[in-house]
Amino acid sequence: QVQLVESGGGLVQPGGSLRLSCAASGRTFSSYAMGWFRQAPGKEREFVAAISWSGGSTYYTDSVKGRFTISRDNAKNTVYLQLNSLKPEDTAVYYCAADNFGEVISTTPSSYDVWGQGTQVTVSS
Repeated sequence: QVQLVESGGGLVQPGGSLRLSCAASGRTFSSYAMGWFRQAPGKEREFVAAISWSGGSTYYTDSVKGRFTISRDNAKNTVYLQLNSLKPEDTAVYYCAADNFGEVISTTPSSYDVWGQGTQVTVSS
């Protein structure tokens, strides 16, 4: 089973950009579909984006389409989330997660088997 560690969060002004990384340990990373979720204070964890094991399929929640991009480098055991044109409502703790059913992208948190500890993204002027 993989272990996940996120990095790259921080404080950014509206309209700015960040690149989140999620580094995975374990030799089976390439077989997992990967997802990014976020949770704002007082709100439920919500789906942001996901990518299949091969990287050939991606899916985004409507509110981030055209602004966020998910990608993966299986040689580096890392998945990325590029956040552009950030808005204050994007402020949240961002989590990466791994789903061992790697061919199918899921938007449901319960489908994911392994979670990272999260990284804070704050968008504020």
